[in-house]
Amino acid sequence: MIILLSNDDGVYAQGLLALRDALEDLATVYIVAPDREKSAVSHAVTLHRPLRVEKIRDLVFAVDGTPTDCVILGVNKLLKKCPHLVISGINQGGNMGDDVTYSGTVSVAMEGTILGIPSIAVSLVVREHRNYENAAIFAKKLVEWIQTTPLPPNTLLNVNVPDMEKYEAIKGVAWTRQGKRIYTDSIDELVDPRGKKYYWIGGVPLKDVENDDDTDIGAVSKGFISITPIHLDLTDYRALDKFRSMERKITL
Repeated sequence: MIILLSNDDGVYAQGLLALRDALEDLATVYIVAPDREKSAVSHAVTLHRPLRVEKIRDLVFAVDGTPTDCVILGVNKLLKKCPHLVISGINQGGNMGDDVTYSGTVSVAMEGTILGIPSIAVSLVVREHRNYENAAIFAKKLVEWIQTTPLPPNTLLNVNVPDMEKYEAIKGVAWTRQGKRIYTDSIDELVDPRGKKYYWIGGVPLKDVENDDDTDIGAVSKGFISITPIHLDLTDYRALDKFRSMERKITL
């Protein structure tokens, strides 16, 4: 079995190395990851400049591009054979609710899915413990499960693990839907040493957003590992049926 690992935290990230260590006895594990942090770049592909690849050591490559670039290069150029599985993470911080639209971590799994490879995104909802080993233990169990339970076509698994001191403190596994996470619009207007204005976009999640227990955010807040199946077809079929059936048509 061949597994391709990537992330958006960079090739030396603690979560990525914990994931590799957990999976090495199951498969030949390649790492193709950004050479630096690339958080919140979503599914960006580098088209306006050439990409550089550095071989760190056997089976480990750093790319001066986006997480999506890493998957494209890994699958098409750097690996000797097509991987059986693409896994992203372990991300430093959760990717829940609306986070998935910004996440480089989830986009690694999206690109793997587009290429026809079963793919998983794994994130640790970091608190005080930063226990990546717990998430790595579960990722290994999930890989073993996937070997006998194929994923549906065009579907990836988005996994979020609560940050517990001990693995035994995790309450269980919940299959969830995507929740809702709203961020404040924080934009700082500053002035550089030459007197020119610049802007810094930030923002933190609002604390008063409510999510039911069957959502990713709700499940993790209760101490459960959340697994959300994400389908790449973004069509709203209910809206499509509604618009098609409307008497008032859009005409040329």
